[in-house]
Amino acid sequence: MEHNNTLAYYDNHVDEFYRSTVSVEFTAVQERFLRKLEKGSYILDFGCGSGRDTKYFLEQGYCVEAADGSAELCKRASQYTGIQVKQMLFEELAVEDKYDGIWACSSILHLPIDKLVKVMQKMMAALKKNGIIYTSFKYGTFSGERNGRFFTDMTETTFADLLQGVTGLEVEEQWVSSDARPERSGEKWLNLILRKK
Repeated sequence: MEHNNTLAYYDNHVDEFYRSTVSVEFTAVQERFLRKLEKGSYILDFGCGSGRDTKYFLEQGYCVEAADGSAELCKRASQYTGIQVKQMLFEELAVEDKYDGIWACSSILHLPIDKLVKVMQKMMAALKKNGIIYTSFKYGTFSGERNGRFFTDMTETTFADLLQGVTGLEVEEQWVSSDARPERSGEKWLNLILRKK
């Protein structure tokens, strides 16, 4: 149910969300992720939102597939990136050994803990050996609805606990940052780069 409310939020606020995210300067994190991949690697942008990161990765010469659960965001991101963005729920990921990297920037944080563990298992399976995942969560211990959407926040400790349920992934890097949107610079984020063992 929470997930449906969240998707409805994005469908109903597509213009506002697109405008507030598409031009956010995020190069430092994008490059931190790309430095761990060979040029031309295969990336899944998992919950791509406006398509900002997909477009950047394509421009840097990577092969990118993009997916989002919101039908309206898929349309907008397809127009922006020039590739067909697939409408798909996180739980519907069902491929194995396909991607060198999965980029899940402030996306899977919309799942409750039990679903989050299952989806991360699917993400791990979808990676090639030694593949990497970048993901991010609002920093804290809150779980529930906030501003019309469901969020699971994370700290280093709560994420380490979560990862116990996902065999085969380990934290390679983690860091806390301020929100990249200037008007939200007081909000903190937990950023993680995970590697498939």
